[in-house]
Amino acid sequence: MAALGSPLRTWRGLLRELRYLNAATGRPYRHTAAYRYLVKAFRAHRAASEKLCRARQGLHFQAAAYLCLLRSIREHVALHQEFHGKGERSAEESAGLVGLKLPRQPGGKGWEP
Repeated sequence: MAALGSPLRTWRGLLRELRYLNAATGRPYRHTAAYRYLVKAFRAHRAASEKLCRARQGLHFQAAAYLCLLRSIREHVALHQEFHGKGERSAEESAGLVGLKLPRQPGGKGWEP
């Protein structure tokens, strides 16, 4: 993880990931416990006093790390679905994947005496 960026950017990224997660269920993301927790935590640490500065930076770092985790999991699942093997393939299917065709025998059934 590189630089943290702004807390607003991290907040928006977290909300985007929550929307992706809840798109499959069809429920609004604002009704989840994760959303309520994030709102509560970000509101509690938005004061800019010197006393809360270290806690605010700690919260931002944790939020950015969690955002990185959520993005990575989503991208991993997408890649896994795209490139996951589909089991055993026939010789004709395997040849077709690389653009080849298997030779056909006259008569269409193979080697017959």
